[in-house]
Order: sequence, then C-alpha cells, then structure tokens
Amino acid sequence: MSGCELHLIRSRLTEGLRHKAARGELRQNLPAGLDYDEGNRVVITADEAVREAIAVVCQRFAELGSARQVLLSLREDGLLLPRRANGSVSGRITWAAASYPAVHDFLTDPAYAGAFVFGRTRTEKHADAVGRLITRTRLLPGEQWAVLIPDHHPGYIPWETCEATAAALRANWRPPRGHGGGAPREGTALLRGLLRCGRCGRIMQTGYSGPKGNSPRYVCARARQLHGTGRGCCSIGGGRLEKTVLAELFTVLAPASLEATAKALAEAEDRCRQRLAAFELAAERARYEAARARRQYDAVEPENRLVARTLERAWEDKLAAVRQAGNDLRARQARRPVRLTSDELAWITTAGADAEAVFWAPVTTIPERKQLIRAVITEIVLTIDDQQRIAGLRIIWQGGAVTELAMPMTRKGEHTRTTSEDTVTLARRLAAHYDDKTIAQILSKQHRRTATGLTRTKSRVRSLRVSKGIPAYVPPEPGNVSGNGEGSPMLTVPQAAAEPGISKYTIYRWLREGFITGGQLTPEAPWRIRLDQALRDKIAPQAPPGWLPLDQAATALGTARQTVLHKVHRGELAAVLVNRGQRQGLRIQAKHDQAGLFDTPR
Repeated sequence: MSGCELHLIRSRLTEGLRHKAARGELRQNLPAGLDYDEGNRVVITADEAVREAIAVVCQRFAELGSARQVLLSLREDGLLLPRRANGSVSGRITWAAASYPAVHDFLTDPAYAGAFVFGRTRTEKHADAVGRLITRTRLLPGEQWAVLIPDHHPGYIPWETCEATAAALRANWRPPRGHGGGAPREGTALLRGLLRCGRCGRIMQTGYSGPKGNSPRYVCARARQLHGTGRGCCSIGGGRLEKTVLAELFTVLAPASLEATAKALAEAEDRCRQRLAAFELAAERARYEAARARRQYDAVEPENRLVARTLERAWEDKLAAVRQAGNDLRARQARRPVRLTSDELAWITTAGADAEAVFWAPVTTIPERKQLIRAVITEIVLTIDDQQRIAGLRIIWQGGAVTELAMPMTRKGEHTRTTSEDTVTLARRLAAHYDDKTIAQILSKQHRRTATGLTRTKSRVRSLRVSKGIPAYVPPEPGNVSGNGEGSPMLTVPQAAAEPGISKYTIYRWLREGFITGGQLTPEAPWRIRLDQALRDKIAPQAPPGWLPLDQAATALGTARQTVLHKVHRGELAAVLVNRGQRQGLRIQAKHDQAGLFDTPR
C-alpha cells in the first residue's frame, strides 16, 4: 500500500503542476535577462548591460543568419554574454566569453519572445541488454509542447521573430548526405539547396569538377542511390544556369536598388550606434566591477595581509579589464561610418547603386552572395527536356511570385566556350573583303577576344573560319573598270592610291574634306572607296583654264574654305585634282556670277 500511495501522491502533484502550468502561473527558472517582481510576474531585467547584450545577439543573427557567425563576431569584438546558473531563479548574473550554447539559448528560448512554455522536453526510459535503466531527455518540436501561451510577459523579440529564427536555425543544419539545404558555405555553387528536380521533386545535389575542382554541377541522383534505378533524373552544369538565374535576379532587383541603397546608408549610423552601445555598457560594467573591488580592498584590515593580497590581485585584474574595455570602445568608435548629409542622401536616391556590381565586388564573400540569393529566391524548380535540350526554370520568389524561363542547354558535341554569334556573323561579312590578318586586326581593335579570353591572331581567325565553314577572301582580278560605278570594285585606301598615283594620305584628307566618299563595313575596319570612272574623271594631269585653287576659289566666291568643300561634295561646284607637276592639288571651277557669303542673290 505504501508504494501505491506514493504513486497516487506523485500523480496528484504532477497533475496539479500541469494545471498550474496550463494557466501560466507555474514559477520556472528564468534565463538571464528576465526576473520575477514582487507580484510573481515575469519582467525584463533592470540591468541595462544584460538587455543590450541580448539585443546584440538578436540583431547580429538578423544580419548574419547563422548562430556560428554570431559567435565568431562576438568573439572577434571581445563581447561577453550574461549567464545564469541552472536552478537559480533570481541569482546573480555572471559574465563569460561567448559560446555556442549561450548564443543558441538566446536565439531559441521562447521566454525571450514573451511566451510561457511547459513540456519542451520528454524523459524516456528503457533497459539495455544487461538490464540497466537508461534515461534520456529529448527535445520536442513546437507542435508537441504541452503548454504554449504567447504574449505571457514582456519579451525582447516578437513571437513571429522567434519562430522565424527557429526555422532559420533548422535550415542551417548540415543536411544528410544527398540532400540540399544548410547554411551558406564557401563552395562556389551559388544555387546549392535551392534547386528542386521537376521530375521527382527531390532537392538536387551539388558536385564539383574541373581542373581546380571549383566548377559546380547540380545532379538529381537520389532515386538511383535509394532505389537502385539505372540512372538519375537529370544533371546540369552550374555555369550557364547560375548566369541565367542571376540575370533574372538583377533584373528584379533593379527597381529596388535605388531605394535600398538610400535606406541602407541612412541606417548605417543607427546600426553603428546600436553596436557601440554594447561596448559602452561593457566599459561601464568594468568600471563598476573595479570600483567594487577597490571598496572590498579598502574595507579589509591592513594587518590581514592574507586577505589583502588576494583582494589586491582581484582589484588589479578588474583595472586591467577596465583598460581592455576602454581600448575596445575606442577601437569601435574609430570605425564609426561617415554620416551622410541630406543632400548626399538625395543624390544617392537619384544615382542609386548597381546591385550586380555589389554582388560581384571582391569584398563580397561567397556566403554573402548566397545569402542575397536566398533572401530573394525561395526555390527553383528545374525541368530538363533531353530531346530539345532545353531547361525549364520556375523561379519562386519570396512572397510567392513565380517567374518561368526557358534556358537552352549545350547540345551533345558542343561546349560552353564558343564564339558568340554576332562575332561569327561579323567574321563572315569581313571574310568576303579582307584577309585573315586584317580581320584579326579589326576584331582586336573591337576588343573581341576568343571564347577562352585570348587575343585574335591570323591563325585563330583562320581556325574560326574553318570551324564555321566561312570561305577565305579572294582578291579581285586586276583590270580596267568603267561605267557608272555600279559594278566597280570597292578598294581599300592603299589599293585605290596605287592606281591613280596619289598618296594614301591625300585620299584620307579627301575623305575628311568630303571630296570623295567612302565607307566602313564595321567600326575600326579599313576605309573602302569605289574606284569608278566618275572618280577617275576627278583626277587630271592639269586643270582646265580658269579653274582656281581652293583658297582663291573661296576668295572669289566670298565664302569660307569649308563652304566651298561642302558645295564640291554636294556637286554644286565642279572640281578636279591635279596629280602632276608643281601645282598639284584641288582646282575648282569658280563661277563669278554666283552669290558670295555676304552678297544678296539677284
């Protein structure tokens, strides 16, 4: 009967405990930062340093997205965290260096979100093979908690933020082998954990290949691993896929970049002030501890050297902590960002920032780039058509919006390092008029490199022609050309200068002055002029009687030299070029009855 009575008493006590917890009246051990007042109500601690330390942990997790990164940043800054020993309801707070369990507790304890929780753990007992009792305490998921009362008491963060933090920490867990997800790491695969196979619905795995082992590839092979199927669902290289997704990402971010840039710069000072508050409070706490150690040292009897020496060493340690806290505070103050004026912020609003330039900046790390992608994209569903070699992308953005894209894939026998189509088209046009050396010079001047980033040479242009089936240049047969010019060949400046016996520099001057016309197939290509009978008629060994040089013609007509050249170019004045003798140059038929620049036409 005694054992039965003990069981009944324990059951009644347990039920009473549960009923009290269901009403939110059960007194629990509170974490650092929360205390009970005289009315047995949970309140936020009055210690400003404790409140600021907890706020710093929450703020840095919102910025970094990883508990480990928060730990490293706190360690780097030398910030201490408040802790309360287990079983202490209102005991004294101790300060210690940041640790992962401490950071994790600040981020996951529902009490910091103002919630009352009971039944977060479950004790399981079983006997092993030799009959020993094994006890294990297991954490339960939120939906299995016995009692959950949100807004039970004041908290540091809203309950929704607490749930989002817990979801982010679960997403940062190292996934099992073959699954996606996890915290952003240093791997070059920017879409790791975001791609889902459109055939089987599984998260695609990530692999690396290439000479340096840094070329990502996304593979759906879980069906073969789990069920022994013949082959995986699909596989795709990461280079072209990531470029396509990022191009769409930057297009979406373009309208928001102006507003985001101005907002980020405006909030930089506030963020710095919030971080500086933790160092100021740490310095204030160190001064208080040093003053307290001094009072203890002053209170001891001078004759009691056994105690005085110990208190003296403790006082010296506190003074060293004061100096260290002051150094940390000054170092943080030196890193304060420059505050922008209202005019500078207004200029930033109109000028904006290039999101793509920020994304690819050398100071932006790979994990930060992955965080930016995950902040905008929830998931990407990839469906590959093996027959058409087209990858269908269904980008699901944060908020539920969907964008569908069709990306052409590399066909069998092809490779990604290929010359662009516009370069091939240009080379095909140029090959009909120029040799390989000239084409290489034109492409180099236009900064058109090979697919591997090399400069264009004669041999590389020839290799391109052969691979694309472009015929080589065939020079025209020499011969006399006459007629109205429709069938006359287009010659380069050196070729055109060789036949009339005129310097090529003269032809270039004629082109600038408009005496003759020419054209270029593309920028940086050689000038080409049509050597027809009309051009030949403009070149003579001697000028007709009465025709004047350019300066005399301008004086006779009462106009400027450039005006005379324009009239010659438009055909309003006849002109010939004398190419022999000492009086070489342009001769113009100046009609004296024509109105001059300052004459009134009749």
